[in-house]
Amino acid sequence: MENNKFTDLKKGVQEIIDLIANRNAKEANNKLVEVSEVLDELLDYSEDDQDLIEISKYQVLLNQLHQSIISLNGQAN
Repeated sequence: MENNKFTDLKKGVQEIIDLIANRNAKEANNKLVEVSEVLDELLDYSEDDQDLIEISKYQVLLNQLHQSIISLNGQAN
């Protein structure tokens, strides 16, 4: 798998983190969905064990970010 795919994922994750830091839950959630779709596509076509390990790390990170977005939404109410 090309490293630039992971670079794009990393940039997307950083955008989510920045949006959460700016308390913009709606945009953070939209970006999370976008990055999750890219990650799912990578998972569908990946065969290399190292790539699968890297993908699983991103899955865990996206789950944690999702929890942060949920808690941010709870604070907004």
